[in-house]
Amino acid sequence: MGRVTERRRVVRVRGGATGVRPDTLVAEEPLEIRLNGRPLAITMRTPGDDFALATGFLVSEGVIARTSDVQAVTYCEGATEEGSNTYNVVNVQLAAGVPLPDITLERNVYTTSSCGLCGKASLDAVRTATRFPGLAADPVRISADILSTLPDRLRAAQKVFDRTGGLHAAGLFSAEGELLDVREDVGRHNAVDKIVGRAAQAGRLPLAGSVLLVSGRASFELAQKAVMAGIPVLAAVSAPSSLAVDLALESGLTLVGFLRGPDMNIYAGEERILLPDADAP
Repeated sequence: MGRVTERRRVVRVRGGATGVRPDTLVAEEPLEIRLNGRPLAITMRTPGDDFALATGFLVSEGVIARTSDVQAVTYCEGATEEGSNTYNVVNVQLAAGVPLPDITLERNVYTTSSCGLCGKASLDAVRTATRFPGLAADPVRISADILSTLPDRLRAAQKVFDRTGGLHAAGLFSAEGELLDVREDVGRHNAVDKIVGRAAQAGRLPLAGSVLLVSGRASFELAQKAVMAGIPVLAAVSAPSSLAVDLALESGLTLVGFLRGPDMNIYAGEERILLPDADAP
């Protein structure tokens, strides 16, 4: 749709010199997600991959687990009083027989670009039982040397970030370091939902044997999304939260934080990381 970036006037000061010029900014617009025609959630996101975002969100919420759970994903016509399509309202129609969750005012979710869980009634409400409970048994192993290269590989794949400097990214890698998918968004949780949603649409869940790398910190929500998608390793370039560590320990998720070159902190599941010999010169 060509709405990933927008141009705005800016007064630029550099080295004491002042000038007026256009600047490229990342677009941020609301997306309302409806389920069988009923409002479920609103998230602030960067337009693009909206169907994957909605699908991934529903995987994270435990509503669906595979592409066959969804009958159709469509933009809602007549989203405004004038009847026009804003491309900011998406409806997910569940397949016949897929149970509809209880959609109440308490259950409705409002997510921002910085926090995807604002509005949840309680912590218990997001501890959704995963459809892929074998996470702890995933035998994947990844060397610390390969892990250390992933942030640079993710950064090199961030095309819109190069133009705006204002986007988070999520990258899905194989244990051998191959970049399988990358998505950018103003919200890191949206970038992960787009990754998960694209995998669900392609029938690739659970994402066993894979590594999810996120820019910024690793919140409880991102750990939850990894668990719900069957991803065994979550790495972040910044710090995890205490709840993210708790969830990783409970679920069998390997959680790595402060991944910066060869340096990293392993908070859970260290047996999956092949570390260099401590006695080696």
